Amino acid sequence: MTHAFRALSPSLVMSAVESLDIWPTSEPFALNSYENRVMMFRDEQGSQWIIKFYRPERWQDATIQEEHDFLSELCEADVPVGAVWRNAQGESLHHYQGFRFALFPHCPGQAPELDNDAHLFALGEVMGRLHDVASKAAFIHRPRLALLDGVRDAQQRVIDSQRLDRHQRRAYDSVIARTMEALASHQWGDEMMTRCHGDCHLGNILGRDEQFALVDFDDCLMAPAIQDIWMLLSANEPVEWRRQFSEIVEGYEEVRPFPHQQVALIEPLRAYRLIRYSAWLVSRWEDPAFQLAFPWVADKGYWDQHIRQLEQQLLTLKAPQWLA
Repeated sequence: MTHAFRALSPSLVMSAVESLDIWPTSEPFALNSYENRVMMFRDEQGSQWIIKFYRPERWQDATIQEEHDFLSELCEADVPVGAVWRNAQGESLHHYQGFRFALFPHCPGQAPELDNDAHLFALGEVMGRLHDVASKAAFIHRPRLALLDGVRDAQQRVIDSQRLDRHQRRAYDSVIARTMEALASHQWGDEMMTRCHGDCHLGNILGRDEQFALVDFDDCLMAPAIQDIWMLLSANEPVEWRRQFSEIVEGYEEVRPFPHQQVALIEPLRAYRLIRYSAWLVSRWEDPAFQLAFPWVADKGYWDQHIRQLEQQLLTLKAPQWLA
């Protein structure tokens, strides 16, 4: 099977950029990205750009446009995010030879240091500003995070991949069933849902001198606000975890009240992400980029490790370590 992205040659990328009357001075440089194809180039004025080609058939045009409109709304409110470029007609989603793509001015910088209190405070403030704007409306076309439905979908995709042997399948189904029982008590209503970045890991936060911007809103969705915060809490020791948490809360509350009632959702959301991640890998396996980047998915040892990880997360769900 020939994957659609195989047709995305350097010459096609250059032609797509030129179709917008922007003139690259050299071939685009590929950046680490698997769901989409993301590249950087420099134009004849010396400005650096990011071009993102969206994975075919993943999102509807309206879904992508809602991401772009959210970015523009955030930019208008001076929230530091990677802005989307619009042409003279105000269009941000462009089409070329069957591909959909968007341009973003390059956002320079480095990832924050999560052992730096000033960085944590600054991140908390950015998240507060993000959610302050996000709370003013709701997504219509973007997904909504639903714990149990998302886990069921992920479980089915893993099973359908036939990566698990009979013993692993039994162990996997068992831990998923017990995890779903534990998650059942952590549901939420519409009052907790807000527009979220959705994927706030360090690779999507760039800046310097305690000034950080959020980039790559490809996974933005309706979710509890804590979804944009829990990945910033990286410490394993309870005392260190509470220190990180305190700094983020202090920065966040410079802008708006922190959603303390959602802290109990941190470990359920971590479990959800662990389960969804493996399902994502197997569902994208036909893409050669995934086979090159994640060859261990085909190894039996990976699935043994994944099941052990889920068992450990189930224990943490029942007794979060940071409450010690």
